[in-house]
Amino acid sequence: MSTHVVWFRRDLRLQDLPTLSSAADADRVIALFVLDDTLATPGPRYTYLLRCLRALDDDLDGRLLVVHGNPVDIVPAVAREFEASAVHVSADHAPYGSRRDHAVEAALAGIPLVRTGSPYAVSPGRVLKADGTPYRVFTPFRRAWIEHGWRSPASTDATIVTWLDPGDADLRVAIPADDADDIVLPPAGESAALRRWRQFRDDGLERYDTERDRPDLDGTSRLSAALKFGCLHPRTLLHDLRDRSDSGATVFRSELCWRDFYADVLHHRPETAYRNYNRRFDAIRHDTGPDADRAFAAWQQGRTGFPIVDAGMRQLLAEGWMHNRLRMIVASFLTKDLHLPWWWGARHFMTHLVDGDLASNQHGWQWTAGCGTDASPYFRVFNPTSQGEKFDPKGDYVRRWVPELRDVTGKSVHRLPDGPPAGYPLPLVDHAHERQVALARYGEISARS
Repeated sequence: MSTHVVWFRRDLRLQDLPTLSSAADADRVIALFVLDDTLATPGPRYTYLLRCLRALDDDLDGRLLVVHGNPVDIVPAVAREFEASAVHVSADHAPYGSRRDHAVEAALAGIPLVRTGSPYAVSPGRVLKADGTPYRVFTPFRRAWIEHGWRSPASTDATIVTWLDPGDADLRVAIPADDADDIVLPPAGESAALRRWRQFRDDGLERYDTERDRPDLDGTSRLSAALKFGCLHPRTLLHDLRDRSDSGATVFRSELCWRDFYADVLHHRPETAYRNYNRRFDAIRHDTGPDADRAFAAWQQGRTGFPIVDAGMRQLLAEGWMHNRLRMIVASFLTKDLHLPWWWGARHFMTHLVDGDLASNQHGWQWTAGCGTDASPYFRVFNPTSQGEKFDPKGDYVRRWVPELRDVTGKSVHRLPDGPPAGYPLPLVDHAHERQVALARYGEISARS
């Protein structure tokens, strides 16, 4: 009897999973997940992953083989133990994932590592300009992405796969328990993700264009964590939108394109995970020393004295998630009001975000800092007070996350005309002054180029 291994990674689902079609000819299939210490950093994202693994294990009737260790050692060992003749995966295009897969492929010593599909609607490297070079700007990438198109969902819910019960396999470990009772995470697993998508598609998508920038409203899909771990595939969502041209569907489709764009940027420029996409910004001056460290700590804790910034940072700590408009506001504040490196903030986000995705996080930060793709730093010095008034017009979002301000009524919560109430700090900086400092520093690097 032929045995194949399906090695799950960022594809924790059974529907619309091309690797199952690829493995369908095998007489029996081992479902494998490797708890890799390189990626298994304790925090909200790891907790959510563990919950997704339990949901997948339930969907497989307890047949998920979870093993702890280095995939370069573990995957060949599992293949040998079950005499597997192939290992099937969804392709990983991220820097670490690509290196890992090449190392695993070599260690398999002739057992094929079959890559089918990827976590993206269009895999990185597929959408190129006419001269064969990658896009550097989002808007033309989106046009080419839409023209390229994507496959229909794979009908794997009807694929006949005989899952082998690994029983007491030598390497098997129990899925670790989690103790994140102090943080509210989204429901985990494929079924929960599909329920949330259908609810949003039917009841929220038509308002998405007008409500997505309002953190005081439930106007977003809240599917980013599920997409991060592949509890559902973006192709599934795009297929459901295929006959819709209303503004909500159009903008939501564009947001899915941003995800593919940043993955493509990282694929072509892997060093931009930690370095400026625009290398001119290597010369920009950042604040340093004890005052900079104290300012960073205040930003992390949501104690800057700017209500909308503090609300966003506190939501991050409480939910492992932050509304996207707030991600831009707090990133602008860190880089342009506090003059601190974008990678300090990106690292903090990756520590706490349940949906932390390296490509989207790092390049979203660079977009706001002005050193990334399609950047216009002079036009992205967000005024946190006016941003709060515009996108949280009644102050409800701020009052939800900053209890010291719950007695301040209406939109005045953003300006605090009577001064901060007891327990809430004075503004850390003068925004008007720091804006001029930021522009002057941008002017310095422009003068050198």
